[in-house]
Amino acid sequence: MSASRTALYGQPDHDLAPSAPDAVQLSPLVLGSTDIAAIPDESFDAVSLRAPAGAVERRFVLAQALRVLAPDGRLTAFAPKDRGGLRLKKELEALGCVVGESARRHNRICVVVRPADTKPLAEAITAGAPRRISENGLWTQPGVFSWDRLDAGTNALLQVLPEFAGAGADFGAGIGLLALNVLASSKVTKLTLVELDRRAVEVSKRNVTDPRAVFAWGDVRQTDLKDLDFIVSNPPFHEGGGEDKTLGQAFIASAAGALRKSGVLWMVANRHLPYEAILGESFSKVRLVAEGSGYKVFEARK
Repeated sequence: MSASRTALYGQPDHDLAPSAPDAVQLSPLVLGSTDIAAIPDESFDAVSLRAPAGAVERRFVLAQALRVLAPDGRLTAFAPKDRGGLRLKKELEALGCVVGESARRHNRICVVVRPADTKPLAEAITAGAPRRISENGLWTQPGVFSWDRLDAGTNALLQVLPEFAGAGADFGAGIGLLALNVLASSKVTKLTLVELDRRAVEVSKRNVTDPRAVFAWGDVRQTDLKDLDFIVSNPPFHEGGGEDKTLGQAFIASAAGALRKSGVLWMVANRHLPYEAILGESFSKVRLVAEGSGYKVFEARK
């Protein structure tokens, strides 16, 4: 089997699901990857897939992976038992597959061959595709951060944001909710939306049509932005299924490096996260603007 005819979704784990070194990466969370929804039918002989935790997203990805397999192509899907692994077998059976299941290192591993009848795939693909939120008309997609509701942390930040001026950025921009609020100020000259999830970047382009907005599919921790007047952020604090406080700390360090002298960072965080120390080290002045309902909002001036 040619390596060019294999694909990988998510970070590899060769102990659970071997994949070729040059397998085509399909995860939207890996920079430079290919959009699985844009892959033609029957493109690959084998796909290894780290299944997402969210049910709608997971069924969408499983269905897409089966769609892009050639006849008799093999899908190997795995997930931790407490993050969707226990549901994998039934979900693949519902998609028309005969499933071989095994367990290893608290994961469930399912191996299937592309079903002859692919009609059951359509419903899962439709359910996980980009859609509009009925309440506000914004575009979203299952799997992006807080895809079906206004995140409470984002809302806490929205309640206290000032009117900004000059050039700024939204670090971890999601579907563009914060950006829409920031761009309501006519004094803002440019806003760069930096986001790691390609799906969020794509829907934010549909939500934020202001010509002052610039979209960057990238990792905030590796940004080359400089001399900004302001940054807004609701940084993530989960990676790989577990809490990781270093993510937010890295966002803060990147913000300090991207701001000009006297530039300002406005950010929100869960109350229990220990960001005060790095804020104090990275900025000349830090103010707790608001605290409540499990969240805290900071203004930090360089």
